[in-house]
Amino acid sequence: MKLDWLLEYNPVLLALIATLFTWFVTALGSSMVFFFKTINKKVLNSMLGFAAGVMIAASFWSLLKPAIEMAEESGAIPWVPALVGFLSGGAFLLIIDKILPHLHMGLSTDKAEGIKTSWQRSVLLVMAITLHNIPEGLAVGVAFGALANNPDVGMLTGAIALAIGIGLQNFPEGAAVSIPLRREGLSRFKAFNYGQLSGIVEPIAGVAGAYLVLTMTPLLPYALSFAAGAMIFVVVEELIPESQTGNETDLSTIGAMLGFATMMLLDVALG
Repeated sequence: MKLDWLLEYNPVLLALIATLFTWFVTALGSSMVFFFKTINKKVLNSMLGFAAGVMIAASFWSLLKPAIEMAEESGAIPWVPALVGFLSGGAFLLIIDKILPHLHMGLSTDKAEGIKTSWQRSVLLVMAITLHNIPEGLAVGVAFGALANNPDVGMLTGAIALAIGIGLQNFPEGAAVSIPLRREGLSRFKAFNYGQLSGIVEPIAGVAGAYLVLTMTPLLPYALSFAAGAMIFVVVEELIPESQTGNETDLSTIGAMLGFATMMLLDVALG
């Protein structure tokens, strides 16, 4: 089913609206710092696991699968764009990971990654979350940008499902940033501000992703796969290791399973 009315709207604008929603949910999660000063480690691990599950499911159902189908419909070798784009996305995040100064939760400042800097610990912690919000925003932007060439109801609902899924996992992520920052000694307002700022990169990446898709249409399957590779890199590099710290690893595993199931349900039911 084609949605001709979508042609009247700029896909870049739709991507902006969708990623502003995901940013808003991040801010909503960050606002939990006004109610809690600490966060239970079991709860944190479960939330991080849930976020990992959502991102893994979104990488396949919302990005890789459509990329393979698009390549097949265009007469190209189906696996080529998926493979090239996926590995390129991972390589891109690896390079950013080596350059951008950041610090993963629970580590001492001397374990900071990227270029050496004198930035405060709180800034380094926020930069770690900001880093993995880049592929999330990019994924949503690319999904909505694809509507310019294929204004199909399935594509639209798939893009909406992806935005909802990313938004769902942004809520616990926002709390997982702001509450530990409060424990680091920051005021509630400053912890909230840093937490919501970690999500501001999503609208920026979303608009960039949608614009690139519009200007380079043949690269759409590669762009979708690129976003998937970048998201999987973040999951394996950051979310899974952090969710598995401590003795209650079963909770983070259950969280990941629930996150995957939730995103799969959204994408299949809506898309």
